[in-house]
Amino acid sequence: MSDTPLGSIVVDGAGMTLYMFTKDASNTSACEGDCLVKWPPLLGKPKAGAGVDDSKLGSFTRKDGREQATYNGWPLYYWFNDKAKGDTTGQNVGSVWFVLDRDGNPIKK
Repeated sequence: MSDTPLGSIVVDGAGMTLYMFTKDASNTSACEGDCLVKWPPLLGKPKAGAGVDDSKLGSFTRKDGREQATYNGWPLYYWFNDKAKGDTTGQNVGSVWFVLDRDGNPIKK
């Protein structure tokens, strides 16, 4: 978790912001092909860091066979334009990409 102007949000171990995609379903990614160029998935089984609710951590196998991390069932992604920890430039892109709060709910501001 990291404190940002959007509130306390889910980040990876290096502090990079993670996003959810409203077109995804629980443990299912709708981001394929060109989408993955701008929104690379967080791959592997996630490990709990400070402030994260470990009961909400999970993973699933993508159609391409890779394991993608989830939080509260939402597949997790990076945004290619975020260059440093604390960047949240992917927030509300296309009105479908959002950061997640500790409870695993999208923050839509």
